Amino acid sequence: MPLDLTELRELLTALNQTDISELTLKADDFELTVRRGSRVEMTSIAPVAVPQPSIAPPPEPIKSEAPSPAPIVDRKLAEVVSPIVGTFYRSPSPDELPFVDIGNRIQKGQVVCIIEAMKVMNEIEAEVSGEIVEILVQNGQPVEYGQPLMRVNPA
Repeated sequence: MPLDLTELRELLTALNQTDISELTLKADDFELTVRRGSRVEMTSIAPVAVPQPSIAPPPEPIKSEAPSPAPIVDRKLAEVVSPIVGTFYRSPSPDELPFVDIGNRIQKGQVVCIIEAMKVMNEIEAEVSGEIVEILVQNGQPVEYGQPLMRVNPA
């Protein structure tokens, strides 16, 4: 039973919303034990290939003679990236307005979102002033270290 990174994230997110304090998942080639308040422990019975996240730049668009749309990533835009692994939240609490929306002007050092990691709410600040042009992550979605969260058109 192969378990990929997305499935593992979904499992951990689901467990986080329950009162379960320990879960053990066993298969022929691995055993995974998750305990609330401790590290994830994985014992491999046989070699297991774990895909590593790629941080390579996006491929260049293919040039053709017909007009093509602009590339998705605009080189002049700055990205707000996640400094940690956790859960992305756009507002300080579910009943409050988001820190920022698309089109908002922000200042360097302004809180733009929260990343929850191990029940600690970490405020993420903008590293540049400018205008929010894109929010790349959905509220409550798990994020990885270095994952782009927002794109800002610097002022």
